[in-house]
Amino acid sequence: MSNASPSPSNTSRQWLIGLTLLAVLLLLLWWFWPSKPQTQQMGRGRFGDMGPVPVRLAEVKQGEFAIELKALGTVTSYNTVNVRSRVDGELVKVLFEEGQEVKAGELLAVIDPRPYQVALQQAQGALQENQAQLKNAELDLQRYKGLYDEDSIARQTLDTQQALVNQYRGSLQSNQADVATAKLNLDFTQIRAPISGRLGLRQLDVGNLVSGGDTTPLVVITQANPISVIFTIPEGDLPAVMQRRRDGTILAVEAWDRGERLKLADGVLESLDNQIDTTTGTVKLKARFDNAEQMLFPNQFVNVRLRVETREAATIIPSAAVQFGTQGTFVYVVDGDNKVSIRQVSIAASDAERSMVSEGVQQGERLVLEGTDRLRDGSEVEVVDPQVEQTPKVRERGESGRAAARNDA
Repeated sequence: MSNASPSPSNTSRQWLIGLTLLAVLLLLLWWFWPSKPQTQQMGRGRFGDMGPVPVRLAEVKQGEFAIELKALGTVTSYNTVNVRSRVDGELVKVLFEEGQEVKAGELLAVIDPRPYQVALQQAQGALQENQAQLKNAELDLQRYKGLYDEDSIARQTLDTQQALVNQYRGSLQSNQADVATAKLNLDFTQIRAPISGRLGLRQLDVGNLVSGGDTTPLVVITQANPISVIFTIPEGDLPAVMQRRRDGTILAVEAWDRGERLKLADGVLESLDNQIDTTTGTVKLKARFDNAEQMLFPNQFVNVRLRVETREAATIIPSAAVQFGTQGTFVYVVDGDNKVSIRQVSIAASDAERSMVSEGVQQGERLVLEGTDRLRDGSEVEVVDPQVEQTPKVRERGESGRAAARNDA
């Protein structure tokens, strides 16, 4: 085999193609290379120290701040009753509507009373019969006593009559008990509400045979006014709650829906459990709500806010202004020349929108609320929030910048 060398014509052609591509590349670079003003303009937009950074500000304020503990709770009724029949019979009347509010003692349903009316009449008849026998025996006893005093009868005859009177008296008490039982059973044919509350759905209809041993209730009554909410808090928060209770302070409790957008009811802390759950490290608490608007239902899940303390004249900042870094919690403070400085702060408490600061900022200072991603310590800013008053220097710079932009356009 022999090695073929490239011909001079092929080598010249490759060099020509390479030079042509290089010339095209240089032409494209020259055409798209940005001018000096454009480069400077890009630098100002990319780095915060080459121009003011547009930001929105918020002012440090003083005011009232509520320290709250948040938890998930379950609405629990103080009283729940399954209404059942206490006697056997046919259900002949249902006198309530589902979901109705009832008072204690209100008539709900009626069981056929006729068998129990007959039983009452029988007991009353036996009572009258024994009353007549007792009266007759007592009269005979009085006569036997007179005869015994005259020594006309033996002592045994008198004693026998006395025992008969006592026997009739015992039978009379038994008859009276039978009458009372018959009246009670007749009264039980009218099913009444044992407590005040809201009725649930009806479980039995007219015509059904019911008995005292049925497991299916006629209806369920739950007390909805007042009502309680049971929730748990970590054991670490328990000392603060116990201290306030020892002082006699009534702690306010709020119940919110699952999304924490709608407040359902206001209540107060009623009681605490007597032990901590060792498996979860939490303790149960119970809050009482008047529930006048009927916004809380038994077994409903709610978000609970327990107000432990209310601080007066607290230093308050928006939670959105708080930044987190390797050195801890900090904020961007804007001075009178609209330059920012990083300030370490200590957050004592916080909620969804506001944070209470224990140290780091003072009332009246301005903090960066939006636009923090482009800031550095010492960066110059331009306030774009219309609600925050701008300094004359920034206002003048902003107007000149807008005029320059219109001239460039």
